[in-house]
Amino acid sequence: MKAKDFILVTITWVSLVAQIILTFAINGWYNYYDIKALEIIGWVFWGLSIIFGVLPIFYFRKKGEVPKKSSYVKTTKLVDTGIYSIVRHPQFLAGIFWSLALVFISQQWVIDILFVPVVVTTYLDTLRADKVLIEKFGDEYRDYKNKVPGLNVLWGVIKLTLRKAKNDKRTKL
Repeated sequence: MKAKDFILVTITWVSLVAQIILTFAINGWYNYYDIKALEIIGWVFWGLSIIFGVLPIFYFRKKGEVPKKSSYVKTTKLVDTGIYSIVRHPQFLAGIFWSLALVFISQQWVIDILFVPVVVTTYLDTLRADKVLIEKFGDEYRDYKNKVPGLNVLWGVIKLTLRKAKNDKRTKL
């Protein structure tokens, strides 16, 4: 890992861990304004972060042709179905959702500020990951990158729906 990449990851994790500690360890910072609806939205994002964080582990093992006894990220085949048909980087998105969850759960301005470096550094990390994956999978990944957004889950669902509608239209002809 290059020094720049290490710094990005460190900033992300320090910001996220600070959010967690401040939200849950400081008396009165959990649901600071006592707005229950925001707290519930936060827990929904927390749940989404678990889904987007854990699913890739199983999906890579199932579809990515990972060699036995290797890390799940050591795929030998590009995975572009399931959750990967919606976003290219679901685990990065999980980190952003986790951080966003803490924004809603805490309702404290310091947590809001700490959200910014999490988003920025995570986004920059996805750009690095895209470069690595282009080196690994070449044009196949470039095509995939053009079809599926990196982190925008709403745009990913829309694009997937349009692709499916287009494919359904073709099969009916």
